[in-house]
Amino acid sequence: MNFTWWFAKKIAFGKSSKNNLSTTIIRIGQIAVAIGIMVALITLSTGIGARKGIKEKLADFNGHITVKPYNSNLSFNSDSVSLHQDFYPTLSEVPEIEHIQAIATKSGIIRTPDNFSGIVLKGVGSDFDQNRFAPYIIKGNFPKISEDQLSSEVVLPQKIANELHLDVDSSFICYFIQDSRKPIYRRFTVSGIFTTDIKDFDDVYVIGDIKQIQRLNRWDENTVGGFELFTKDIEKIDEVTQKVNDAIDFQLYAQSATSSFSQINDWIEIFDTNIFVVLFIMMVVVVINMIMVLLILILERTHSIGLLKTLGATNWRIRIIFVYYAVFIMIPGLVVGNLIGLGLLLIQKYFKIIKLPAENYYLSTAPVHLDTTQIIILNISAIIISGIVLLLPSYLISKITPSQAMKANQI
Repeated sequence: MNFTWWFAKKIAFGKSSKNNLSTTIIRIGQIAVAIGIMVALITLSTGIGARKGIKEKLADFNGHITVKPYNSNLSFNSDSVSLHQDFYPTLSEVPEIEHIQAIATKSGIIRTPDNFSGIVLKGVGSDFDQNRFAPYIIKGNFPKISEDQLSSEVVLPQKIANELHLDVDSSFICYFIQDSRKPIYRRFTVSGIFTTDIKDFDDVYVIGDIKQIQRLNRWDENTVGGFELFTKDIEKIDEVTQKVNDAIDFQLYAQSATSSFSQINDWIEIFDTNIFVVLFIMMVVVVINMIMVLLILILERTHSIGLLKTLGATNWRIRIIFVYYAVFIMIPGLVVGNLIGLGLLLIQKYFKIIKLPAENYYLSTAPVHLDTTQIIILNISAIIISGIVLLLPSYLISKITPSQAMKANQI
């Protein structure tokens, strides 16, 4: 067994380390480590959780990647594109794509006896991934959409439903403005109500049968407004978008959800900065506390240092012993900090106690993302960084001579 490792463990966990003057300062150091790792865990898990949660909402509602005609305008009304594309319904050239669905959009106005609201009808077909959208439905069900029959059912955002006093099974009339033609109206029935907590969607979008838009625009059944593509890993959508652009026809272009909603994406990137700042501050606090603990331990163990030097131990070996000593002291703090931090995170993950103002954060509850690999890396990094930094104050050991140590012991 390595003597340095054995001796450090002996003085850290042996009986001689108990009930001495350094016990209080050691406990303070361990508490600082526990608080530091706990705050770091919560910051990392909630920060990444918020980033992933908002990205997933953007992508689940609007597709990770959208493919549209290259000459598409900036209005809410889709331009036409043929349903028969080489990449639909599967894009074999880009294996990262797991699902593709056809969509079309058209702006309109919902009119009720006491109010009205401008909306965008998003038409979807039987290929629509309802399982991906299901978590956002808070009441009722998604419309029953088939390939053969025209459906007049739609799902409304909760905000519009509240403003227009509509509920599940309510009906309303929606007016659509046609170029150089009289407005066309259609009657729809509310089959469900949804909320995404993202203002861009909850203020305007109504989801229904794509055949309604095809009839309004006088398109045939093989004409749609575009395609939504979903990737296996949302963190790689920009990279996959480039692959999709290389694979599709030059008359079409692919755009990622992060670039479609660049303002929201810029806001999401703030999380990365906040995570880094908090982790850095917590690491500095932990390191400073451990440096103070180490210095006190060195001063308290002056006699042991002198004895080790008398027996022929080098300054470097003694320094490593005390660095190990300090790291061993960190371990209880790390364990307690992890248990408390993970406990609080699990409570939030499953019981959603902490709520957030959705209009500011795009999320109604504080999100939690637990990644075992990241948790392990965080703990190992704390130990390694502390061990490296503690080498500097351990230089004090080289200034202690055996004669000074013996005098200090006599005093």
